[in-house]
Amino acid sequence: MSERVGIAGSGAIACGLAAVAAQRGHVVVWARSDDSAEKADRRVRALCEKAGQSVNGNVKVTCDRDVLAEATFVVEAIVEDPEAKRALMGDLRERLDEDAILASTTSSLSIEELAAASGRPDRFVGLHVFNPVPKMELVELAFPAAASESTRARARALCEALGKTAVEVPDTAGFVVNRLLFPFLFEAVRLMERTGLEPEAIDTCMRLGAGHPLGPLALLDLVGLDVSAAIGRTIGADVPERIEAMIAQGALGRKSGRGFYTYE
Repeated sequence: MSERVGIAGSGAIACGLAAVAAQRGHVVVWARSDDSAEKADRRVRALCEKAGQSVNGNVKVTCDRDVLAEATFVVEAIVEDPEAKRALMGDLRERLDEDAILASTTSSLSIEELAAASGRPDRFVGLHVFNPVPKMELVELAFPAAASESTRARARALCEALGKTAVEVPDTAGFVVNRLLFPFLFEAVRLMERTGLEPEAIDTCMRLGAGHPLGPLALLDLVGLDVSAAIGRTIGADVPERIEAMIAQGALGRKSGRGFYTYE
């Protein structure tokens, strides 16, 4: 891997991406707190071990944001909140080398707006990876109009080095996958409410009848109901009231221990 990768964030996407990158070279991960850093370090190492790989000192997790200045390709992977992302972009603008590329894992926000906030639209890219990152092969690449040919080539080369298939998509809310996927997932919730079917019944039908690796309700739990609702609102999809009610009750899916299913 020719790029020195830096990742700003410590959640599931950030850790999954770090684990993939660590098997191919050095990666630095910035977390907001000591507790988040410790959890991220454990998670990255566990993901590498699960893949049968050893990180061999390739991962550095820290709360010191200055370490990102060492990277040539920095990926922002924080909460899907435009204000938080813009604030981080503004901070990173002052730290990164002139030639460094800044990317965002946003799944629904405007790449043009984030690129403007970065102060380096010619060296910016939307790098939408999918959870769980070690298993999912696709990366949706969305470029702002000002992106240079070098930026485009380096982004594609990084995806290839990470073992991913990159598809360039337009800068539209939800890109391709989420724009098509979430209306379908929300319809599964409405079908459950209309018919009284149990989540297991709907998910089993879609797994065995449509060949989906994960049923729609289990997938909503994996993504997180709060994240799913945010994506739905961004792409203009009608978010079911059932999901909004579950969010209000703290039932966010796997990360909270309960959603459409209960998790240990």
